[in-house]
Amino acid sequence: MESPVFDFIILPILILLARIVDVSMDTIRVILIAKGYRNYAPVVGFFQSLVWVITISRVMVNLENWMTYVGYAGGFALGTYIGMRIESRLALGHELIRVITRTDPVELINSLRESGYPVTSVTGQGREGEVGILYIIMQRKAMSEVVSIIKKFNPKAFYTIEDMRFVSNGTYMPRSRKLLRRRAQAR
Repeated sequence: MESPVFDFIILPILILLARIVDVSMDTIRVILIAKGYRNYAPVVGFFQSLVWVITISRVMVNLENWMTYVGYAGGFALGTYIGMRIESRLALGHELIRVITRTDPVELINSLRESGYPVTSVTGQGREGEVGILYIIMQRKAMSEVVSIIKKFNPKAFYTIEDMRFVSNGTYMPRSRKLLRRRAQAR
């Protein structure tokens, strides 16, 4: 298979594709470790390192071919981007949203609870007086829904979102959508 087409087009493209797979898997592996999914990370790491060894060996055999370097570097860049996109779609883990509002948070709290999200609320003292402070722990997949509820009921609320590494038990999780629909139909 020694031909200029293979050496300067096909091989660099294969290296680029392998590197995309390698780096995407590495990104996912690191995120699995950070999110506490430690049983899955070694499996992903095994396949990621296998792809890397195969890829780097092809680059090392072809040191005189600068196109393999371009494929390797391009695959790293694209793999990083694709790995982040995959991770955002997986949305692993839990988030804490802390909401600080100067308006009465009762409607917001009720709406969040009706949607199945448990809310802990406390009263605090801000720079301009009394504030309501809400704590909502949820799966990361639900974050956009919760933020849209917050913006609907209190568009001027200040909120922060924190990544949570560990949550002690599952009692905080939203009730299933089926259960919520059944309760709504029963009303």
